[in-house]
Amino acid sequence: MGPSGAPVPPAGEPKWIALPPGLLKVRRLMLVVWLGLLTLAAGLVPGLLAGPGWAAFALLPLALLVWGWVMLERNWRSWRYAERSDDLLISRGVLWRQETVVPYGRMQLVEVTSGPLERHFGLASVQLHTAAAATDATIPGLVPDEAERLRDRLTELGEARSAGL
Repeated sequence: MGPSGAPVPPAGEPKWIALPPGLLKVRRLMLVVWLGLLTLAAGLVPGLLAGPGWAAFALLPLALLVWGWVMLERNWRSWRYAERSDDLLISRGVLWRQETVVPYGRMQLVEVTSGPLERHFGLASVQLHTAAAATDATIPGLVPDEAERLRDRLTELGEARSAGL
């Protein structure tokens, strides 16, 4: 155990960092907005045009909303990243686990992006571009200060590794 009582990873194990809960809130908000509107439409339109019994069609998008609520949390919990001495690890996925390893020396561009909804909720994404398009990677839903810190650190390490230092 470490000084804070948290378990210390074994030597050589990366220290994984989870995504902040703001990303889950934004994704759930989008789920509620879109499936809420669909539920309303699926209940009102058939209910008004064909009779109240047809309003039961609203149960399908409502069931999707409940299922999506749970799945979004599982997906959010699966995202994590770790900075190692020579590369950055990004892990995600519930059913199909995907782990991306991006060597610092292969990075060509590190971007911090934030759309209007992300900015409203105080979130940003870090996107990594490499020479091979298949290894481009993104870490979504970070707090802007962490996204900028990560961008600066990755840029610095990338420049040092590509220069052979």
